[in-house]
Amino acid sequence: MLNASSTSSLNTAYSSQLKRGAHLIDSEHTQFCLWAPEATQVSVIFESGEEFELSPDGEFPDFYVGTVTCGVGTRYKYNITNKQNITLLVPDPASRGQAESVHGYSIVIDEHSYHWRQVNWTGRPWHETVLYEMHVGVFEGFIGVKSKLAELAAMGFTAIMIMPIACFPGQRNWGYDGVLLYAPHFSYGSADDLKSLIDEAHTLNLSIYLDVVYNHFGPDGNYLHHYAPQFFDEKEHTLWGKAINLKHPIVRSFFTENVLYWLEEFQFDGLRFDACHAIYDKSWLFEVANLVQETIGAKRYINLMAENDDNSVALLQNGFSAQWNDDAHHLMHVLLTGETEGYYSYYAENTAQNLAKCLSQGFVFSENENLYKEASNRLSAHDTSRLSPTSFVFFLQNHDQIGNRPFGERLTTLVLDRTLRVANALVLLCPHIPMIFMGEEFGATQPFLYFTSHEDEALIEAIRQGRRKQFASFSKFADSTFALKIPDSNDVDTFETSIPRPISVEGYTSASNWSQWMSKLLAIRHAHITPKLATAKSISAKAIGPSAVVVSWRMSDGSKLILAFNLGNEILDISQQALCVVENSDVLFDYSEVWESLTKNIFPGNSIIALSEAPINGV
Repeated sequence: MLNASSTSSLNTAYSSQLKRGAHLIDSEHTQFCLWAPEATQVSVIFESGEEFELSPDGEFPDFYVGTVTCGVGTRYKYNITNKQNITLLVPDPASRGQAESVHGYSIVIDEHSYHWRQVNWTGRPWHETVLYEMHVGVFEGFIGVKSKLAELAAMGFTAIMIMPIACFPGQRNWGYDGVLLYAPHFSYGSADDLKSLIDEAHTLNLSIYLDVVYNHFGPDGNYLHHYAPQFFDEKEHTLWGKAINLKHPIVRSFFTENVLYWLEEFQFDGLRFDACHAIYDKSWLFEVANLVQETIGAKRYINLMAENDDNSVALLQNGFSAQWNDDAHHLMHVLLTGETEGYYSYYAENTAQNLAKCLSQGFVFSENENLYKEASNRLSAHDTSRLSPTSFVFFLQNHDQIGNRPFGERLTTLVLDRTLRVANALVLLCPHIPMIFMGEEFGATQPFLYFTSHEDEALIEAIRQGRRKQFASFSKFADSTFALKIPDSNDVDTFETSIPRPISVEGYTSASNWSQWMSKLLAIRHAHITPKLATAKSISAKAIGPSAVVVSWRMSDGSKLILAFNLGNEILDISQQALCVVENSDVLFDYSEVWESLTKNIFPGNSIIALSEAPINGV
C-alpha cells in the first residue's frame, strides 16, 4: 500500500496508492479518498452547499473515492451515514489544513506550492545536537518561531524541537489533544508558513524536530467512532481511553504515512514519539523506524526520539537515536528541590549514587519496572553498556515537568541561582544530549501552565476536576480549598501567564547574564566535547557526597572527560576520595574555584569542574 516517491530533490512528496485525503490533481480537479468501513453512504460537501457522492473503491471497498471539480482553497467536509443510520458532517481525518476548527471545514491545499531554498540540506549528525524545546503558540505561530531562530543559533543551540502542532480543539492547547494529525494547527499559520520556518532553520544550520502523538486522539473533535471504530482496540486502554489499534493494517498505514508525511513533505529532521509505553503494538515502532532509516535516512540524517516509561533499550538499538531520560530529571529534581512526593518518592533514597549510575549507564530503573507500585529490585537497570551517552536526552525542565506541576513553577523560583547554575552546567557539558526548555536560556521566572481552549462545558469541568484529582496525593492539597487555587486551564489568562518573557526579577540574575552563561557553556561544549562524542563511552561514576558526583568518559580521541560537581551547600572533605584527577588535566570549566580547592582536599558547595585529560602515550 505504501509508496514513497520523490517529485524532485527540492520538494519531496509522499503519496499512498490509495491517496488518502484530498489530493490536488490539477488546478481544477481534486481527488477525495476516505476510509469509512462503517459507512453506508459518503459524500463530500463544500462550504457553498454543493455536494458530490463518493463511490466505494473497486479494489478497496471500505474506501470511498471520487474526483471532483474544485481547486486550491476549497473548503469541504464529508457527509457520512453509518450503519446505524446516523448522519454526520465531519472534517477529513487526513486534512492537510483546517479553516478554523477541528469541527469545521477542511481545506484543499497544494502540497507542492512551497519553493524550498535549502535544496541540499542533509542534516546534522545526532551527537552535535543541543535541543531547544518550544511551544509554537507562545511565539505567536510559525512566523514568530522563525524570527527566534537566529538568536538561538547564535547562542549555540543546534536543534529546535516544537511541541505537537497537529490540529487540536480551540485556539490554545499544549498540542497533545490533536485529532487531525495531518493538519498543522490553523492558529499557528499555513503549511507553507511551517515549511518556511523549517527552511529558515536549515539555512541557519539548525535541525528541527516535531513532537508527535500516536498513542491517543484528543477528547474533542474526533469523529472516527462514527465511521471507522476499527481505529480503536476494544480490549486495550490507556490513560486517555481505548488504545489505538495498530494491529489493523489500514490504521497502521494511517500512522506510518503520517510519520513519512512530516519527514518528507515538510523536511523535518526527526520526530519525538510521545508516550511510547502507551502504544500497545510495539512492533509498529520498530517497523516504522526501520522504514524511515532505510528510505529517508539513506539520503540525510534523520533522528527519532522516544518518550518511554518502559526504559526499554530495544528502541535505542533499532532505529531510535535517543530517549528522553526521566530518571535523570527526577534525580536532579530531588537533589535541587528536596521534593519527594508523588513519583519523586521513588528517587528519594541513595539519590547521588543513583544519579552517578544514571550519568554512567543512562537509566536507573529497569525495563518493565512500574514506578507506581512496589518493586523488590528497583535499582537493577537494563543493560545499556553498548549504548552511547548520546542515546539519552538530559534536561532539568520540559513541558511535562514544569506544566504538570499544579502551579507550573520553573526551577528559577524553586532553587538558588548558584545551585541552578551548577545543574545547568552539568546538563550542557555532559556527553548526554542536552535539552533546554524555552525561557531557560534567559532565566525565565514565569510559570508554564497546562492550558486549553475547549468549548464543551462538560469537558472543561472534567479537566478541571481531573487536574485537582491529579495532585490530591500531595500534602499541601490536604486542604481542599488549596486545590481550588489551581489555575483554570481553559482561562485565556492561564495561557498568557505561560509566555516566557525576559524580565528582571529581584533576587534572580538578569536575562542577559543567564544568556551569556548559556552561550559560554555551549561554546565549551562545541569546542571541546562535541567533536569527541561519536564513540564516547562511560568509564566510571561514583557519589562523593550526599549531593556530589564525579563521573568520567573515554572520548573518541582517547582523552578522558571528567565532570565533578556538588549540588549541595556543604564543603566536602575528599582526602579519602580518589578522584582520578591528574595535574596535567586541562580545565575546561571551573565554577566556584574547584581546581584550587582540590589541592586542599576539599570540594566546595554549589560547584562544578570539567576536565579533559589527554590520552596516555597519545592513545
